Amino acid sequence: MEIFYPNLFFAVFFITFFISIIVHKHRSKFKHPSLPLGSSGLPFLGETLELLWTGYKGHPEKFFLDRMDKYESEVFKTNLFCQPAAVFCGAAGNKFLFSKENKVLKAWYPDFMCKIFPSSVQRSLIEQVDRLRTLLPEFLGPAALKRYVGIFDTVAGRHFASEWENKEVVVVFPLAKSFTFGLACRMFLSIEDPDHIAKLASLFNLVVSGIFSIPINLPGTPLNRAIKASNSIRTELFAIIKQRKKDLAEGKASPKQDILSHMLLACDEKGAFMSELSIADTILALLASAHESTSAACAFIVKYLAELPHIYEGVYKEQMEISETKAPGDELLNWNDIQKMGYSRNVIREVLRLCPTFPNVREAIHEFYFNGFLIPKGWKVYWNANSTHRNPEYFPEPERFDPSRFEGTGPAPYTFVPFGGGPMMCPGQGFARLEMLIFMHNLVKRFKFDKFVAEEKIMFSPMPIPEKGVPIRLFPHRP
Repeated sequence: MEIFYPNLFFAVFFITFFISIIVHKHRSKFKHPSLPLGSSGLPFLGETLELLWTGYKGHPEKFFLDRMDKYESEVFKTNLFCQPAAVFCGAAGNKFLFSKENKVLKAWYPDFMCKIFPSSVQRSLIEQVDRLRTLLPEFLGPAALKRYVGIFDTVAGRHFASEWENKEVVVVFPLAKSFTFGLACRMFLSIEDPDHIAKLASLFNLVVSGIFSIPINLPGTPLNRAIKASNSIRTELFAIIKQRKKDLAEGKASPKQDILSHMLLACDEKGAFMSELSIADTILALLASAHESTSAACAFIVKYLAELPHIYEGVYKEQMEISETKAPGDELLNWNDIQKMGYSRNVIREVLRLCPTFPNVREAIHEFYFNGFLIPKGWKVYWNANSTHRNPEYFPEPERFDPSRFEGTGPAPYTFVPFGGGPMMCPGQGFARLEMLIFMHNLVKRFKFDKFVAEEKIMFSPMPIPEKGVPIRLFPHRP
């Protein structure tokens, strides 16, 4: 007993001493007098749990707006996902960030992403993203999108005929994922076989779940399953790439038929071509993003159309006016038809205002100042669309669904930013908008519908998704 107490004393002392060092080290990062106001939160975790909890409750904007009010500032410090961070809010913060990309900020991705996208070990994920931005405009720019309208409409028509027609009740979110992923497979890889697309989609579900999970790589964890699924997808893509190279050499494939051909033939300023691993990982990343964000937006479009009959009627009237101008045998949409979808486009904008994607993250290349506050080198920098999208200063009655906000000159600059801005603008935003318009056109011309679940919560994990997937009853229009 005499030996036990001294040993217990020393054990408690060393544990206490060790914890105090951790806490001191954690808080010391936040002590500089020029840092923004804010809280470091718990050691390591910081304020991560509160951010995740508000997202789970369906109100992630509360985390940001509460702190804007508390600190009376458009920038505050915090600690998220074990990283010291500055969160920029408001139009002035958006303008600063969008103009400083590659000057004081760079893209940032967590280390575990290298396990899902191993080509980033050979060439940084940031370098690959930068190269992708130079490749995509030719394939996803306005001139290219004009050529895709008929293809998009054909794919949408087949999707609704096989998955929606002759059904009384459907769950929208998984069907929207099927549509957007199938369209991405067609446009990126020229894959149209439903069984092949379904096989890839099941693997991509695992990849996306792993990306948005706790980064623990142990057997059975979401990250571990994502790594295995990405390896399986990569094996499939290597076979597709090998066959496409052969087809291009023999003239059986067109250099412009899809983004795969484009990547195989494009070289950088030094004349170097992308490696097969880089191409496979780039296609994988593009398909993963097509698999989740646009499909969620399509589901929310249906949600709001079902909840607001006057909005549905406005969209239906506009889309039927377009359909009635089509001659027999020429029913597919064209670019001129898309330009006539002004009200529908504003409905999509209002959906994106209320349901933007998760906050984007950058890293400070070197220390800089904003509004007199120091942002240290290496700190993570978040911008959050909800800080302006749901701010009554920019959007009166922000919780009210009102497409007329976007009529005339629309919102003030840097207040409506669902796809970012400047060099941070999502390169696929035009592709996504076109998908949503054509999805909406094919939906309303076939059906009227109402919600099967009256009150459905929007969850954020970390992107906004409908808790039940938006189940609806379908009422086909009579001929």
